[in-house]
Amino acid sequence: MFTTLLIATDGSELSNKALAAGLDLARLHGATVTIMTATDPVSTALGAGGFGAMDAGPILDQLDAAYAAQATQVLSAARDIADKAGIAVQTIHVPQQRPADAIVQTASERGCDTIVMGSHGRRGIQRMLLGSQAAEVLARATIPVLIVK
Repeated sequence: MFTTLLIATDGSELSNKALAAGLDLARLHGATVTIMTATDPVSTALGAGGFGAMDAGPILDQLDAAYAAQATQVLSAARDIADKAGIAVQTIHVPQQRPADAIVQTASERGCDTIVMGSHGRRGIQRMLLGSQAAEVLARATIPVLIVK
């Protein structure tokens, strides 16, 4: 256990806390680390609305490019933190996939034995409306999940 870690990040302050905890765990156990981020599928919800057909292709391409650029920034910042900690990491961006799906799938594909991620700690109605990626990963993962708050 703790030999192959998957650290999920979205670049938020809370996911940076999870990144730090995961890197500490990796240092203590000599684990290999994959840092990943995922970007949701692009949805435009554009309809003709009585004005005729609309080619959403260019809009989708721009959104994809913006998501990819953001993912590159998130992973670059995470790599910088890992470099400063003296820990070699691999990074991966999983585009057009819900984060929970991407986290569980990537952990399985990479043979990870532990997932490290943050939780925004939403409660009550906010959690019901917004859902919880961390709760979904916990429910679906077949390996241990370390949730950092």
